[in-house]
Amino acid sequence: MKINLLKITGLSAAIVLLNSPAFSMNPEWESTRRFLNGNLLGGRVQAQKNVTGTVIDENGQPVPGVGIKNVNSGKGAVTDVVGKFSIEANVGDVIRISYIGYVTQNITIANQPTLNIKLVVSSDTKLDDVVVVGYGTLKEKEITSAVAKVDTAQFRQSGSRNPLDLLVGKVAGLQISRNSSNPNSGVGIQLRGVTTISGSSSPLIIIDGIPGGNLDLLQQDDIESFSVLKDGSGAAIYGTRANAGVIIVTTKKGKKGPSVFNYNAYVRHESLVKRPDFMTADQWRARIASGEYKVTDKGGDFDYFQDLINKNNISNNHNLAVSGGGENSTYRASVNYRELQGFAKENGRKEYGARLSLTQRGFQNRLSAQFNLATNFNKANLLGGGGWENVLTKNPTESYYNPDGSYQFTRTITNELARLEQERYGVQQQTTSADGKLELEIIKDLKAAVFGAVQRDSRIWSEYRDRASQNSVENNDAPNGGYASKVTELNQNFNVEPTLEYTKTFGKHKISAIGGYSYRYEVNEGFNANNRGYVNDLFEDNNLGSVPIKVNTVGLGSFKNDNTLIALFGRINYALGDKYFAQAIIRREGSSRFGANNKWATFPAISGGWNITQEDFMKDVKFVNNLKLRVGYGETGNSGFANYASLVTLGTGGIYLFPTGEYQQTYGPSRNPNPNLRWERKRETNIGIDFTVLNNKLTGSIDLYKRVTKDLLDTYTSPQPPFIQSSIYTNVGTISAKGIELTLSYSAIKKRDFTWRIDFAGSTTDNKLDSYSNDEYKRDMKEFGSIGGFGALGNAFRTYEGRNIGEFWGKRFAGFTPDGKWQFYTKDGAIVSNQNINTSPFRDQTDLAVIGNAIPKYYLSLTNSFTYKNFDLRVFLRSKLDFDVLNTTAISYGNKNGASTNLLNSAFTKYAEIKDTYMYADYYLEKGDFLKIDEITLGYTFKLNSKSFRNLRIYATGQNLVTFTSYTGNDPDYIQDVGMGQEINGRSLGIDTRSPYPATRQFLFGVNFGF
Repeated sequence: MKINLLKITGLSAAIVLLNSPAFSMNPEWESTRRFLNGNLLGGRVQAQKNVTGTVIDENGQPVPGVGIKNVNSGKGAVTDVVGKFSIEANVGDVIRISYIGYVTQNITIANQPTLNIKLVVSSDTKLDDVVVVGYGTLKEKEITSAVAKVDTAQFRQSGSRNPLDLLVGKVAGLQISRNSSNPNSGVGIQLRGVTTISGSSSPLIIIDGIPGGNLDLLQQDDIESFSVLKDGSGAAIYGTRANAGVIIVTTKKGKKGPSVFNYNAYVRHESLVKRPDFMTADQWRARIASGEYKVTDKGGDFDYFQDLINKNNISNNHNLAVSGGGENSTYRASVNYRELQGFAKENGRKEYGARLSLTQRGFQNRLSAQFNLATNFNKANLLGGGGWENVLTKNPTESYYNPDGSYQFTRTITNELARLEQERYGVQQQTTSADGKLELEIIKDLKAAVFGAVQRDSRIWSEYRDRASQNSVENNDAPNGGYASKVTELNQNFNVEPTLEYTKTFGKHKISAIGGYSYRYEVNEGFNANNRGYVNDLFEDNNLGSVPIKVNTVGLGSFKNDNTLIALFGRINYALGDKYFAQAIIRREGSSRFGANNKWATFPAISGGWNITQEDFMKDVKFVNNLKLRVGYGETGNSGFANYASLVTLGTGGIYLFPTGEYQQTYGPSRNPNPNLRWERKRETNIGIDFTVLNNKLTGSIDLYKRVTKDLLDTYTSPQPPFIQSSIYTNVGTISAKGIELTLSYSAIKKRDFTWRIDFAGSTTDNKLDSYSNDEYKRDMKEFGSIGGFGALGNAFRTYEGRNIGEFWGKRFAGFTPDGKWQFYTKDGAIVSNQNINTSPFRDQTDLAVIGNAIPKYYLSLTNSFTYKNFDLRVFLRSKLDFDVLNTTAISYGNKNGASTNLLNSAFTKYAEIKDTYMYADYYLEKGDFLKIDEITLGYTFKLNSKSFRNLRIYATGQNLVTFTSYTGNDPDYIQDVGMGQEINGRSLGIDTRSPYPATRQFLFGVNFGF
C-alpha cells in the first residue's frame, strides 16, 4: 500500500493549526476542527448517518425525555412523547442513554439502522419508590412538599416500647423525647419546633387511613413504613389537626403468592448506667467525724436504691405472621405477645395483640375491598418506677424496718419497700380498631371509594392499699383502714370518608386529582370512685361498697363529652414529563369545638417541583444524577383543645340550707363563653432541594422552612363584668419558627462481599414567641417550669414577646461572700446580695436575665451500615448540641446548709462554699451537649438450602452504650426537650428531675425466621 506523505504532513499541520488558541476560540472553525479530530485521526473519514431508536421502561411503556448523547461527537438528543429519538452517529461511536432513576447505558453503534432500548431501574435510587401521602400515594420523584419516608430497613433495632421509638434520630426536624426507659412511659413528639402554647403539640397520627390512630394498636413487626409530612403544603389536606405535622403509619399487607410465615422475636435485659453520687454509710460517718455534717449515725449500712431495682429483668417479644394470596385476594394475619419488664420492681406490662388484613378484587377487576381489624389487650403494673429520690436521700445508716422485722413508718418519708409490698396499682386496657375501604373503577381513570373506621379504647385503673400500708396507718379519717379506687374510661371515634379520584396521562402530561368528604365523631366518658376504711384486704378494689360510705372517706365522679368534625377536601397533582410538577390542596373544615361565629375554616396549599437535571444545560454535568427543586406554601390549623371550650359550662357551688329545710347543691357557670373561639392557624413556606450525585452514590435533601402560627390559644384574664368568671380561653398571640434540615445517604463501598453505607440527619430551629397580646388582652410573658424541691424557687422559664422559646430566666451568680452567702449581678452589673435582687415580671425592671436555653440548637444522627458476606453491622450515633440543663438534684442535695437528709458528695467538694439557702441561678445551669453511641447491631443471615425455610437471621443489639457529655447530672438525653416548659409525660423542658427513672444500658438478642 502506497502512502502519500505529503497528504499526511498537510493534514497534521491543519490539525495542529486548528487546535491552536487562535482558531480554537473561533466558532466558525468549530465544525471543521471536530471533523478532523474525531474522524481523520481515528481513521474514519466517512459521512455520518442518522441512528433512530425507541426507549421503553421496565413495563414496556415508551419513555419521553430520555437523554441520548453521542460520546464521541458530543451531540445530544431527547426522546419524544412516544419514546423515539434520532441522533447522528457513525459505526463504532458510543451512544449514552441516561434517565433519572435508571441505570446509565453505553451502546456501541454497529450497522443496525434502529435501536430498541429498555431501561433498567437503578438499585441505587429511590425516585420510583412509592411514598404514602395524605389520601393516596405519590412516586418520590413527583413529591413537591417536605416528606420523609422511613421503612423497615431503617427502623431502630433495640425493641420499641412505643412505635415512635423506631423513628428516633431517623427524620431531620422530628424530635421524639423519651424521659426514661420505663415501659409504661410515653414520648414527647415535636416537629420543627413549638407551634402552640396550650393546644395539641403532637403531630397527627394516621394509621392505615384512620386520623387520630391509636399507637397502642401497633407492634413494630406489623409496621411497613412511616411517612412524615413535615410542611404545610403537604399537611394542609388534614386541616385543623395538622399544625404540628402529620405522621402516616402504613402496616404490612398480604402479597400475591403462596402462604408465607414469619416469626420475629427478641429478649432484652437492662442494666444500670449510673446513679446519682449520694453518700454511702461510710461516707456519712466520715462527714460526721470530720465535723462537715451534723446528722445522726444510726449504726446501719443500707443501700435501698438497689432494693428498688428488678435485677433479673427480662423483656421478650414474639410476633407470628402469615400472609399470601391469589389473583383476586390477599391476606395477612399476625399475633403478638409482648412482656416488658421494667428496670424497677413492680413496673412492667404484658400485651396480647392480633391484626388481620384482607384485600379482595372482583367485578372484572374494577372493584376492590380492603378490611383491617386490630386489637390489643394490655395489662400494666404502674406501682413501681418511682421513689428513687426517697431512697437516695434517706439516712444510709437508718433501716426501713423495726427491730421486730416489721416495716418502719415515719410521716417525714415514704417507706418505698413497704409501698411496693403493701399496695397495688395498675391498668387494664383493651383497644380495638376496624376499618374498611371499597374502591370502584367507574370508568377508565375514574375511581370512587368509601372508607369507614371505628376505634374503641377502654381502660380500667385499679388501686388498693392494704390496712397495714403506710398510707392507711397514717390516715386521720380512717386510720388502719384499707383504701380502694376504681377508674374507668372509654374513648371511641367513628370515621367515614367517601372520595372520588381521577388520573389521566396524555402525552407528556399527567394529572391526578382527588376530592372527598370527611366525617369524624369522638365521644369520651369515664367514671371514678374510691373509698377508705376497709376492715380486711380480701375484696381489694372489687367491692367498693363493703364499708359504710362517709363524706370524708369516699370520692365519686364521672364525665362525658364529645365533638364532631366534618370537612370537604381536594387535591390536584400535575406533571409535565419528568421535569415539572405541581400540587394544589384545599380543605374546608368545621368543628363543634369552635365558637358559634367561627365554626368553619379553609386551608389552602400549593407546591411545585422542578427536575433541573432534565434541562439541556445539565446534560453535560455528569456527576449530577438528579437535582430537583421544591417550593411549597400551606396553611394548617390546630383544634387540639378541650371540648366545649367555647361554651358556658356549669359547675358545682356550695351546699346551702334551702327554705324547705334541706341542704341542696348549687350550680353556676364555671367557664365563660367565647363565640369567637377559633383554630390556631399556621402559615408555612418550605424550599427544598433533592439531589443524587456521584453516579448515584450520594443522595440527600436540604429543606429551609419558615412558619408562623397566629391566633394562639391560651387562658387570659377577663374583665368582670361583663364576664362572670375571671378568665377566658381565647385566641391571642403569634409564634414563629425557621430552620434548616439536612439528610444525606452515601454508598461508600459497594462490593460483592462488602458494603458500607452512611446515613446522616441533622436539623436546627430558631423558635420565637413573636407576640402574646392584642388590643383586648394584654400579657408580656408567660412563665413555665416549676422547679419544686426545697424553697419557693418559682419557675425556671420566662417567655417574653419577641424572645426565643425555652429561655431560662434567672439570677446571674456573682460569687459568694467570705461567709458563703449568695451574690448576684443586677441588670446594671452591680453585685448585690440575694435580698436586693429585683425579680419583677417586667423585663425593663427585673434583675433576672436570660441565663441559658433548654432547647438543643442542633440535632444530629449518623448511621454506619456494613455488610460482609452474611454478616451485617449497624452503628448508630446521636447528638444534641448547644443547650442547657437545670440540675435540680444539685440545687436540693448539693447544699448542706440546714439539711439533714443524705446529700450528694459534691455538696462537700464542688458546692462546699455554699452556706446559704436554696437558690435558682445560673450557678446550677450546665451544658447538656452530648454524643451518644446509641445503638450497635450485629447480625448474621444463614443461607438455607431448603424449599420450606426461606430465611433465618439472628442478631444482637446494644443500646445506650456510651454517652460523651460534660453534664454532671443524669443522662441528658432523657431530659425533656420539647414544648415551651409545660409538663409533658411528667417532665418539664430542660429541668433534670430529682427523682429520675435510672438510665439503663440495654442488650437485646433477636431472631427473624421465615418459612
